[in-house]
Formats: sequence, C-alpha cells, structure tokens
Amino acid sequence: MKLAIVAALVSSAAAFAPNAQPAAQTALNAESDRRNFLGAAAAFGAAAIPAVANAKVDYENVAYLGGGSTVDVNNANVRAYLRMPGMYPAAAGKIVSHGPYKSVADLYNIPGLTSGEKDAIKKYESRFTAKEPAAEYVIDRINNGLYR
Repeated sequence: MKLAIVAALVSSAAAFAPNAQPAAQTALNAESDRRNFLGAAAAFGAAAIPAVANAKVDYENVAYLGGGSTVDVNNANVRAYLRMPGMYPAAAGKIVSHGPYKSVADLYNIPGLTSGEKDAIKKYESRFTAKEPAAEYVIDRINNGLYR
C-alpha cells in the first residue's frame, strides 16, 4: 500500500516537472506563432459565417395572397378565403387541394364540387386570379403552420 502511495506521488510530481528546456523566444518564433494564431482565427471566422441564402426577397404577386380583395387561386393560403362567406372551409379547401390552375374557369372542373360550392365560386369569380405557381407559397396553401 505504501508503495502505491509513493508511486502516485512520484507520477503526479513528474507531471508538473518540465521535460526539456524551453526554446529561447526569438523574434522569428514570435512572428511564426502570430501567423499561426491569425491563420487559425481567420479559418474559424470563415467557418462561423453562414453562406448567404439565395432567397426571393420580393414577390411581385404578394398582394394576391389574401391581403387584398383579389386572391390568387394558385398561391394563396386556404385562410385567404375567410373573408368570402360561403367559400371557407369547403370550397376553399377544394380549391387549395387541387391545382395548379391555368385560369379561373378551371375552378369549375374540381372533382367533387357541389352546386352550392360552384355558386360560391361564381359569386366571387371576379375576385380570383390565376398567377404562375410559386414554390415558396404553394407549399403552404393547405396548412400555413397554424396549429392549436
């Protein structure tokens, strides 16, 4: 037991003892250390900066997504039809579930559309437009992330 204690003391003391003479600090060594440090810092900084995303900042048809009186049937969310009595949820759900539409007249070709839903679409037909589908908005047509 005494031998184990002595061995532990010797090994811990050896951990703090210098192994070799430190190299003399010269201006050349200091310059090399500075370059290594700055190079490592620059590499870390470059890795920490995220790449710029190529996002579409301005969507020219944003007014037709439900904030105005005209609704784009290809890109607007199902909740854009809330302001049109008789459209939400049945007719609006069928509109956003099918498509894309080449024109507003294509809405009448939705399978399973009842006569009441067709009447509601006819009532608001002048408020609809069919713009080119944009992937950023089509993905959220049915569910725009509002959960209860």
